[in-house]
Amino acid sequence: HSAYPNPFNPTTTLSFTMQEAAPAFLAVYDMMGREVARLVDVTMGSGRHEVSFDASDLPSGVYLVRFTAGDSFTQTQRLTLLK
Repeated sequence: HSAYPNPFNPTTTLSFTMQEAAPAFLAVYDMMGREVARLVDVTMGSGRHEVSFDASDLPSGVYLVRFTAGDSFTQTQRLTLLK
């Protein structure tokens, strides 16, 4: 699902749906590829999940969110932080 709101200042909500229980990983990266936040790194059950991302300590700019579920699904989304 899309992050809401996007662009954001300073928080946004990231949501995703798991089809079945599986290891889930959700992290935010700057444009240099450095991880700036790890939001999820656990096995999660099936269903819809929401995670809040607070970027109060980060500068304005474009960030990438990468979500991985299990061994076969990866999705990347662009976020814009405006302060």
